[in-house]
Amino acid sequence: MINQPYAYRHKELIEPDWRRLPGWAEVTAQQWASAQWQRAHCVKSIRQLRQVMGAGLSEAFYRDLERDQAERATMSMLVPPQMINTMAPGVAAGEPGFTEAFRADPVRRYMLPVFSDRRADWPSHPVASRDSLHEAEMWAVEGLTHRYPTKVLAEVLPTCPQYCGHCTRMDLVGNPTPAVDKHKFGLARADRLEAMIEYLKANPGVRDVVVSGGDVANLPWPRLEAFVADLMDVPSIRDIRLATKALMGLPQYWLTDEVRAGMERLAATARQRDVSIAIHTHVNAAQSVTPLVAGAAKAMLETGIRDVRNQGVLLRGTNDSAEALLDLCFALLDDAKIMPYYFYMCDMIPGSEHWRLSLGEALDLQHQIMGYLPGFATPRLLCDVPYVGKRWVHQVARYDRELGISYWTKNYRTAVDAGDSFALERQHEYYDPIYLLPRTGQDWWRARTGQRVGAAS
Repeated sequence: MINQPYAYRHKELIEPDWRRLPGWAEVTAQQWASAQWQRAHCVKSIRQLRQVMGAGLSEAFYRDLERDQAERATMSMLVPPQMINTMAPGVAAGEPGFTEAFRADPVRRYMLPVFSDRRADWPSHPVASRDSLHEAEMWAVEGLTHRYPTKVLAEVLPTCPQYCGHCTRMDLVGNPTPAVDKHKFGLARADRLEAMIEYLKANPGVRDVVVSGGDVANLPWPRLEAFVADLMDVPSIRDIRLATKALMGLPQYWLTDEVRAGMERLAATARQRDVSIAIHTHVNAAQSVTPLVAGAAKAMLETGIRDVRNQGVLLRGTNDSAEALLDLCFALLDDAKIMPYYFYMCDMIPGSEHWRLSLGEALDLQHQIMGYLPGFATPRLLCDVPYVGKRWVHQVARYDRELGISYWTKNYRTAVDAGDSFALERQHEYYDPIYLLPRTGQDWWRARTGQRVGAAS
């Protein structure tokens, strides 16, 4: 056979043995399978991480983590046991090299960032902002972003079962951190959800609703089921997508009897009303796809919903190679029956420069993964451009690689630019990480921002 840059090999999914971690050495399989146990034993602090790891991690690692939590973190610590267990899965805590394996782990890098991960020269891009996509500016009612002509985003709650360091909604989601005081919804949840439904009834041009937050797995099931049922009562709605990283981070929840029975009821109603319901999850590394994750995805498909799809994020040190992306896509597709869908470039939030890839790198990755997966399962790599929206990376109108500035146009208007006669001609900017630029580009940015060469910001 011709030698290929990437060689496909089917790999059996593995559930790492949680008993290799001292704090969970006595945890039974029944406990591990319990969503309630998983939620109750999430790691929310360095003290709790110590209890799980015992003496497995070095004091230097804990100091590094503590400094990040105090100075840089935009998200508070919240990691379910399921996710902790997929970090450094082949090494037992206490074995030689565990700290090094844990520090280098691709899941750890975005779920438990440490201070030394982040750039010292450019930890944040000069144009980074808390609401980098300006979603709140496009709220039709509080929490309902009407950014595209025919679809809306319903942020039904501001919490998740797990908090990712790179979260694009770090302005709203999660607990405050020393670096970020979070935005708060002004309306009570019941009032917000009711206002969303009334807006959709009054705007029949909308046919597609992404129900997100936060993570829908944190909304009590009866309330989520009622909201989705209300959406299906709106005559114009034809697509409903439930956004949940918890399908991977807390698959035990999606395997509960209550959720499975409720999804069956929703799927039956959807079929009667010619509505499609899909689940969109967020998996960034192949090792996160375990038998429990596959079981949860298949259980949801068995309820009769249309699809389970993955929307990952391109992250340096996690999935920034064609091999890592293809390994992940095949793990999703082969055994979990999760459709690889999108990989977004990491958004320009504060503290994200060490994660972000340049547009040029994303263009190269899109080229490299073509031809291996079925066409219907080949993910599109996207740049979510502020004030423009999702764009395939090759849709860039102009790209200045020296200054790291890409220019994008849009093909529709939103409420923000409804009266702008040049809205469809104006070019909007997106920015590469500055440290990746040639020296001339870095010098231009330093001169523009007044930053000294080699200075930490």
